This record gives sequence, structure tokens and C-alpha cells, in this order.
Amino acid sequence: MRMIQPMIRTTAAGMIALMTAATTALAGPEGRYDVVGTNPGDGSSYTGSVTVERTGETYQVIWEISGTRFIGSALGAAPVKGRTIMGPADEADDVLAVGYVSGERNFGLAFYVEQDDGTWSGVWTFGGSSAIGTENWTPR
Repeated sequence: MRMIQPMIRTTAAGMIALMTAATTALAGPEGRYDVVGTNPGDGSSYTGSVTVERTGETYQVIWEISGTRFIGSALGAAPVKGRTIMGPADEADDVLAVGYVSGERNFGLAFYVEQDDGTWSGVWTFGGSSAIGTENWTPR
């Protein structure tokens, strides 16, 4: 009987760890992140922050980079039966496609994928550019 009790504790601890991991994995992209990125073309680096908020079926993405605010709208995608499906915002979303405005006349497009460690990695560009930049988001 003594051996069964430690085994039950170990099994219960394992189940709690799995449930916690599943809850963390389904958190969705909402949150506040530190940003590190490179600019298209010259590859110069920048840092800042980004906030992702669910707004109905989409997400609002707000960057603060070097004192400038960029605002975008995003669509999410989540894995369903081995495929990535775009649809209304969902806690299972692990991909974001973001359109944003830069200044008064320019637009941009960014694409991010959640990594296994909870960070997000992506690429981005702006209207008229033939180059891409990179960006990594780390949860705060």
C-alpha cells in the first residue's frame, strides 16, 4: 500500500502539469510583449513593445516603437485536424496576419507564428518595399 500512495501523488502531479500546459497553450495571442526587430532593407535594429487585444472576431495590435505608435488589425489562425484554419479570433490561435498603418499614407503587412516557448516570431514589410524585416515578441 505504501508504494501506491507515492504513485498516486506522482500521477496526480503529472495530470496537473498537463492541464496547466494545456491551459497555457490555449492562451491565444492576447497580451503585452517586448519587441526586438530589424527594418526591411538596411537591417537596422529596433526595440519597443506591442499589445494584442481581442476585438470581437479580430485582434487590435498596437506597437510602441521609438516613441511612435503603429495600429493594426489582425486575423488569427489555429490548427484544426492537422490544418491551419483562418477564422474568428480564438484562444487556440497561434498565427496572426496583421495589416497596419504607418504614417498617414503608408500601409504594412506582418505575419507572426507562436513558438513553442510562448514567444512570437514574424516577418513584415510596408507598401512599396521589396524587402522584409523580422520581429520577435517576448511576453512581459
